[in-house]
Formats: sequence, C-alpha cells, structure tokens
Amino acid sequence: MKKQLYIYEIQALFDDVQRSEVFEDQKMMTDAVPLFPVEEINAKYEEGKQSEDFNLKEFVLSNFDFLGAKISIQREDHLPIEEHIGKLWDELTRTAYEEKGTLLKLPKPYVVPGGRFNEFFYWDSYYIMLGLQISGRVEMMENIIENCSYLIQNVGFVPNASRTHFLSRSQPPYFSLMLDLLFETTKDENIYIRYYYTLEKEYAFWMNGAEKLENGSAVNRVVKTIHGDVLNRYYDAENIPRPESYLIDIEDSENAGDEFYRNIRSACESGWDFSSRWFADGEHIQTIETLNLAEIDLNCLLWHLEETLAKSSSLQKLNERKIDYSERAAKRRQMIDQYFWDETSRTYKDYHTQKNTNTASEHIAALYPLFLKIASEDQAKAVAKNIEEKFLYQGGLVTTTKNTGQQWDFPNAWAPYQWLGYQSMKNYGFDDLAEKIKNNWCSNVERVYKNTGKLMEKYNALDIETVAGGGEYPNQDGFGWTNGVYLKLKKN
Repeated sequence: MKKQLYIYEIQALFDDVQRSEVFEDQKMMTDAVPLFPVEEINAKYEEGKQSEDFNLKEFVLSNFDFLGAKISIQREDHLPIEEHIGKLWDELTRTAYEEKGTLLKLPKPYVVPGGRFNEFFYWDSYYIMLGLQISGRVEMMENIIENCSYLIQNVGFVPNASRTHFLSRSQPPYFSLMLDLLFETTKDENIYIRYYYTLEKEYAFWMNGAEKLENGSAVNRVVKTIHGDVLNRYYDAENIPRPESYLIDIEDSENAGDEFYRNIRSACESGWDFSSRWFADGEHIQTIETLNLAEIDLNCLLWHLEETLAKSSSLQKLNERKIDYSERAAKRRQMIDQYFWDETSRTYKDYHTQKNTNTASEHIAALYPLFLKIASEDQAKAVAKNIEEKFLYQGGLVTTTKNTGQQWDFPNAWAPYQWLGYQSMKNYGFDDLAEKIKNNWCSNVERVYKNTGKLMEKYNALDIETVAGGGEYPNQDGFGWTNGVYLKLKKN
C-alpha cells in the first residue's frame, strides 16, 4: 500500500478550512481529492492567502475534487421496503481500485453505509452482511471478507474506515464473526483455514504489548489488572483532533484533560461515538476516560476470535496452537465473569482499570455474553429482565439509560443492538422477548420508511413520531446496517 494523502501534508490549509467552517460538515475536507500535487497546492495557498481578496472556499473548490462526497437516495415511486432495500445494495456499492486523496485502495467492491460515507467501515460491514445473506448476495459477502483480510495483511488491522486518517484505530473486531456468517451461508469450512493467518494477525494487533506489561499497567489495547490478568481496551495512538470532527474536538477540549483527544479517538474505535458510557461524570464529554476502561463487548469479541483460532488450528491439525488458543479462550471466559459481571445490578458492565471496579454506566453492550452464548442461564435471565425493564421501548432497544444528547445514548435505537438483542434472547429461550424486540424496532423502521421513503442510520425508540437526533452530524439515510438487520430480522 503506497503512501497517499495524509491530512498533515496539507495541515496549514486544512486547519484554516476547518476552523473557518468553510463546509457545514467537517468530513468534506477530509474526503477531498487533490487535483494537483500537494506541494503545489501548499505553495499556491501560502502565496494566495496574502492577498486581501483571497477567498478560501473558492481556493479549496478549485484545487480539490469533491465528487461523490454525499449521496441521497430518492425515488419517484414508493416501493415496498424489502424491494427498496434490494435496489439499495447496488446503489450503495463502491469500488476503490486506486488510492484517491485519503481513500485507501481495496481489491474488491464494498457496500457503504449511505449518506455522507463513501469509505468501507469495519463493524458496519458485518451487519450489512446479514442482509446480503438474506438477499442471496454471497459474492458481496465474500468481497467484504476479502477487503478486511487485505487490510489486515497490509495495514496490520482493519481501520475504523478505509481512509488514511483512520490508520491509528480499528473498530470492534468482527472478522471472525464474518467468517461464521459466511460459513453459515456456504457450509464451507475451508474459510477458517484460508483466513487463518489473517485471524492470527488481527489477534496479534489487539494483543500487542501484553507480554511486557506489569501488573496495574496498560499499553496500546491491552491492560494488566492488579491481579495479573490481561484484558483489552479500545485505544488510538494519536492524541490530536480527529480530522473529520476537527473543530468540534478543539472546542470540546476546553477544560478537558491532557489526553482528551486520545480518549475521544479511543471511544471512536468502539463505534460508540459518543455516549455517557465513556464519561467519568456520566454527563459531559470533557470527562471522557475511555483509556481507563476495559470493555465487555471488546473482550467478548476477542474471546470469539480466540475460539475461532482454536477451531481453525484444529481443522489444520495444529494441536499445540489449538491448545494454546483454547486455553486463552477459557481464561478469557473466566475473566469475563470475574471482571465484567456486576452482581449488585445483575448485569454486565465495563471495568474501570484504575478504580478496580465496574463502571456505573448501564448499557446495551451487556448483550454480548448472551449473543456469544458465554453467559450462564442465571446471568442470561437477569440480563434479559434488565433489558426488558430498562432498555426496550416502543421503537426498539435503546443503548443506554441516560439522555445526554449524545447519539449513542437514550433514546436512540441502533440496528446492531436490535439484532444482538433478538439473537441473545433466542439463544436462551426468551422467545417472547426476542419477538417483542424484533417487532418494536421493525415497526419503527417501517413507519419512518412509510413517512419519508428512507431507511435511517438510527431511530428514536421512545418518541416514534420523530426521527432520531444527536451526534456530530445529521441523521444519515441509506442505510447499510439498518437494511441488513431489518432483512435478517424479518426472515427470522
């Protein structure tokens, strides 16, 4: 993968554009493709800005290409929702066979979420695959896996999304779950062998630095507790504003701590940008402390990765590796009980590695041990009760119990957790609750589609007369994971 545009190569211009709010959406400038060599643009800018009649927006528009910066799905005819989704798969398909601006090259076509997004997103793609499976689009499922594998082999991990400014963080590691989904579709066990070294390389990324840790310390994405156990956390190596939310981060950083930007970026690796889940005071983004937490969802996903590596090793008769990964998975399962189960509230919570206790935040990621079938029957029953009483509303499952205005907080319902909720309840025989989760959210999706002709990024679970809000950009239409989860739920 050869070098291409990093934002810092146009840093002075970029900083001025973002601080001046030349574009309403700060993502516009990160996606811009230079029309001329960067050195030439920088020189023209330094000379041009000395002029009294210099127009910054005109300069940017004449030196960068913004083609494909945003899509809007409009139809003259109002198709039945499943037919609409069927057409959307092609309309949301992109290719990136060449490097352009910040966009990374990928070997296969991919499906974008929608709206303002033209890059490949990691965990979104798993939920998109659920719908592709129902639509019989096996080749695109294989393309997504192949793109992930290409990124892991060439970058060392799957970035948050396929742009250069995401090369410091990943997203929840779903690659092993993608293989399960493809196996469920094709019944071809060879995929576990074919991608064995990709699985190993992704695992090495998440565990990097673990062997040198002292008790009570952390490095990269690994934390060693005071008891000597190794857990994982979300992390980003950079401690600078995110280019795609540049001015927002700078403004939010006032009265915040030294590692504010790294904490912000690390929360983005979780996909939950942002939520009271990360805030020390449960209310304000300035108190964000992602780096102090080990997360229940991440550690469950890494248990699944360890289990998948054990399975792949077994298929290849690699007995020593099979034993090693099986032991790692068994140890992590025990640690999930020890560190993430909160007996007082009878649910799973994140673990605060500095305070050596569970965090206060109640959130929907507590579903992961049920989704992956590692909760006991007693634990599953308690979590199901908690979910029904505190998280299930007329329009679906909310992500947290706090309303802060952040998009990953109450009252928003996001597609991934409707599927996780449904499948988690089915796994433990809570069929009535599973059906309620499915029906509440699907009805909400259908209502919004009937009223707007669109499928949305997120939904309001409480007030089903309105469209969801919150976050750093407007609610997007398209929308990849909503399409995927809706189709999967309707076929179950």
